[in-house]
Amino acid sequence: MNEPLFERDPSETRNSGKEGVNPLLKLALELGPLLVFFFANSRGEWLAEKFPVLAEFGGPIFIATGLFMAATALALGISWLLTRTLPVMPLVSGVVVLVFGALTLYLQDELFIKMKPTIVNTLFGVTLLGGLAFGKSLLGYVFDSAFRLDAEGWRKLTLRWGVFFLFLAVVNEIVWRMFSTDFWVAFKVWGIMPITIVFTMSQMPLIMRHSLDEASGKK
Repeated sequence: MNEPLFERDPSETRNSGKEGVNPLLKLALELGPLLVFFFANSRGEWLAEKFPVLAEFGGPIFIATGLFMAATALALGISWLLTRTLPVMPLVSGVVVLVFGALTLYLQDELFIKMKPTIVNTLFGVTLLGGLAFGKSLLGYVFDSAFRLDAEGWRKLTLRWGVFFLFLAVVNEIVWRMFSTDFWVAFKVWGIMPITIVFTMSQMPLIMRHSLDEASGKK
């Protein structure tokens, strides 16, 4: 029987006996490329001195972009090796990183890499909200390995995340247009991530109310 290429649909039963990536490792794989991006941008000149080949990329933001692309591809590769599946949202984000990163390096224009979060978050937001319009709670592809919710819980959570992704897209547009490149890079790592963590934690009451595990435990 062929194994699925992507994470399974949340409507499938859990009878494969295979576990997903450890949540902490999953977080590291998703956050790691961002930390590489931040470090390479802040220490771009030092990296160019230590590794002259990196100077071919251009200035710090372009060195950071090249290493961000490499780290993103590596993270997806590790995820594949560990689970033999590809996480849907990181995969979509990774494809956009590679496409817009390549445009950034080829044209030597940082505009493309700055627009990447706007495009990815808009894509996720529209996809989640569009799925709801057709009666599909697509967020289950991402979180079903951690939570088991009833249909109403997935619907509400998907709606909230869809709106949140659109909010992140607007925030990214404001920051990169109104502030310096260094500020945008720092905010991308140290601003967006804490905001996302706070938002995620704020959804725990909803998750607890609609948890199937909680419901089954009360029977």
